[in-house]
Amino acid sequence: MRHRLSAILAVFLLLSAGAAPAAAATGTTHAQSNASQIDSPTCSFPVTVTDATGENVTVTETPERVVTLSPSAAQTMWEIGARDQVVGVTQYAHYLDGASNRTNVSGTGDAYIDRETVVSLEPDLVLAPDTISSETVAKLRAANLTVYHYPSADSIATIKEQTHVTGALVGACDGANETVTEMESKLDTVRTAVDGEERPRAIYTFFGYTAGNNTFIDTIIETAGGTNVAAEAGIDGYAQINEETIVERNPEWIIRNSQDPTVPETAAYNSTDAVKNGNVIVLNYNYLNQPAPRVVQPITALAQAMHPEAFAAANATTTTDEPSATTTQANATTTSAAETTSGGSPGFGVIAALVGALAALATATRRLD
Repeated sequence: MRHRLSAILAVFLLLSAGAAPAAAATGTTHAQSNASQIDSPTCSFPVTVTDATGENVTVTETPERVVTLSPSAAQTMWEIGARDQVVGVTQYAHYLDGASNRTNVSGTGDAYIDRETVVSLEPDLVLAPDTISSETVAKLRAANLTVYHYPSADSIATIKEQTHVTGALVGACDGANETVTEMESKLDTVRTAVDGEERPRAIYTFFGYTAGNNTFIDTIIETAGGTNVAAEAGIDGYAQINEETIVERNPEWIIRNSQDPTVPETAAYNSTDAVKNGNVIVLNYNYLNQPAPRVVQPITALAQAMHPEAFAAANATTTTDEPSATTTQANATTTSAAETTSGGSPGFGVIAALVGALAALATATRRLD
């Protein structure tokens, strides 16, 4: 029970985020809603960016000490080649190579971040996800820290945009440009593969919940060439999924994450085409829900699983990394790159959906004391 509570809390942190407005930029950084139109920011200081709180965040010189308050921000720093500037990370970022050598800034209980630890690190810049409250951000700023508060990431375009913004803030524009270019190359392969293909019915389920309209997971499924049946069923955001909907929508693919990989053993799930045909794919927990560059890996893995022949043809002249996924298909299990199942990250709004589950599990846990 304790393990299950911890896992759901991790998913809560991973997916929870407010519907913050997109960041706007001034000075040398230009943030736009359409990633294909994003101009790479000029790497020069000072740089000023308007963040999700409406604050004009100014960085006067290359920050030598950066604290990340989310694993997605840490992952972005790693991907753009700026890991050496990071001095503090949360416990959920420890899947990143070398992150365990940084100071853990996680808090306990309702305090997801230990502000005193953050302040003690004397960072030049703090990168805060949208899951961090405006109150916490204000208190960090009151301690004379420069804090950039990320907007909610609801699309791949936003991830690419914020990768550029992060690069500009930390003086790693070249690394950000290379990262976004690599992302786009892999996504182009996926788009080519799924173009004109029949879209199988798919659903993502985790701990009894699913992801419907207006979720990043919906974007992942659609980009990979599937149809999100939770969205088709009218589910908005993250919500509990009942078995009647599972039976009615009869998904051809069931997507799980590596923290909750097993499909429920119920008549409803067993009746689906997905289970009957062994079409269950387990995607890397740390990459699936984190609004950061490695999200292209689960997108690629899902596209490859749902459209193997088309993907192979599209990929014939393109070199891509092995996606992190485990696919169970009709009497055979195929496992590509090894997964790390620890961790989690802010993604976006499932707070209301998971509060009930957290409360119920907390009560059950107390009964075991």
